Amino acid sequence: MKSLLVFDFDHTIVDGNSDTWVVRCTPEKKLPDWLRKKYNGKHWNEYMREVLGYIGDQGIKEPEIKQVMESIPYCPGMIDLLKFICQNKDRVDCIIISDSNTVFISWILEFTNTSLAFDSILTNPATFDEQGYLRIENFHSHNCPQCPDNLCKRKALVNFVADQLKVGVQYKKIIYTGDGGNDLCPIESLEENDVAMVRKGYKLEKLIGEMVERHSCSVKPLIMIWSSGEEILSYLKKCLMT
Repeated sequence: MKSLLVFDFDHTIVDGNSDTWVVRCTPEKKLPDWLRKKYNGKHWNEYMREVLGYIGDQGIKEPEIKQVMESIPYCPGMIDLLKFICQNKDRVDCIIISDSNTVFISWILEFTNTSLAFDSILTNPATFDEQGYLRIENFHSHNCPQCPDNLCKRKALVNFVADQLKVGVQYKKIIYTGDGGNDLCPIESLEENDVAMVRKGYKLEKLIGEMVERHSCSVKPLIMIWSSGEEILSYLKKCLMT
């Protein structure tokens, strides 16, 4: 049986947030105050629709946006990790579950020739319309009170594993790599044989630490803290040898 590698994207594969990075394509390299103040801490996807609408209103077209997105840096060692995964597809399946969008992720991965590492990318659909505006949609609907209304990563992961099982693919281990608050929900669905790779110094590490301190930790998998792709790669090599 294979292992399943699951990656968040922003601040995990790339060392930044793709949704905020796109703002660098605007003339001022930032959003006007009136637009920034529209975000109230909820419904990020709806807010991003307004941001992308503003970018389109400035006459900024697909080639300019793409060039900016291709400049986002990867986390240290992450490209080497993804190339190792490409070379070991007989032993692992690998997916992304992200609150970014299909256009940004595909551009960034293709720029570094790492798209072949991934068997599936579960994220918000996005396309350019006839006027050259980038339009994004919600990935799915769900009833999870813990997650944003456009994406529950737990549901996305559970559904993917179930669909794989229907075609005869069963995973011996799931290794989930992430950094943010919305990665806690899918990690809570993992079992004792699984691994949660948690980025050091980011919100996910803090949330898991608080759960442990309250003695209310419902997280079953092994928790491993990482700072670079090299650390994940080192663990993965050892894991695949067993």
